Amino acid sequence: MSATTPLQLPQMPAIPRGPLSRLRWAAADGWTVTLRGMTHWVREPGTLVGALTFPILMVLMFGYFFGGAMQVPGGGDYKEFLVPGMFVMTMVFGMGETVTAVAADKNRGITSRFRTLPMSPSAVVVGRAVTDMISSVLALAVLMGVGLLMGWQAHGSLGDTALAVGLLLLLRFALVWAGVYLGLLMSGPEGITMVQTLEFPIGFLTSAFVAPSTMPGWLGTIAEWNPLSSTVLATRELFGNPGFGGDSWIAQHSLLMAVVWPVVLTAVFFPLSVRRFRNLTT
Repeated sequence: MSATTPLQLPQMPAIPRGPLSRLRWAAADGWTVTLRGMTHWVREPGTLVGALTFPILMVLMFGYFFGGAMQVPGGGDYKEFLVPGMFVMTMVFGMGETVTAVAADKNRGITSRFRTLPMSPSAVVVGRAVTDMISSVLALAVLMGVGLLMGWQAHGSLGDTALAVGLLLLLRFALVWAGVYLGLLMSGPEGITMVQTLEFPIGFLTSAFVAPSTMPGWLGTIAEWNPLSSTVLATRELFGNPGFGGDSWIAQHSLLMAVVWPVVLTAVFFPLSVRRFRNLTT
């Protein structure tokens, strides 16, 4: 009678101990999760196509349907006034994609399953953030192409244009973490729909489409202090496009606040996202 062979369990890879090794480990795992998100674009292209098409329809609708009735304070072409605002709106609409993707992974148990694997704990949220930033760069590039076809131009220097693009992506980076946190909070489709619906009033209550001076006083003040308005004003200035020339403190310091607001949002939502993610796994 032969002896029973003991079951051999697969050995888990050891967690790197040195800070540099842990950083390489986190970067490699984060990139793997990023590739997973990009693979979804290939297998489910409708999601990416919808994300690229919606801002185009918005800018065409506002530019051609309503543009003839819009007056830019101080003069100027409304399409050049509108397009920088649509760049910001595209960054805002991207937050809904983040919320949907994060909530779907959490509700299907995929996030918990990742935690059972020998991978860096930060890889899930970092990979999601990198995937959404790549998607936002694509959406911004496509919308800029559409804007050029409509007659929009960046009249500023190459450096100013690059800085404007950087401010837009900085805003998107902050909204990614807001989306990750909200996605980890959502437990059903109702919550996701509510977040996506709120994108419209938050985005419209800005200077993206009209000058705040055309709104009732209290509403115009809210629109000016909306963090999105600072990025709208700053990018219009950097692109050399017409603006509304507001004389309030927030309007006069739009470039500064276009940096401060995203940094504040990231400082708030990044630790909240990390803590929420850790609590999901305990």
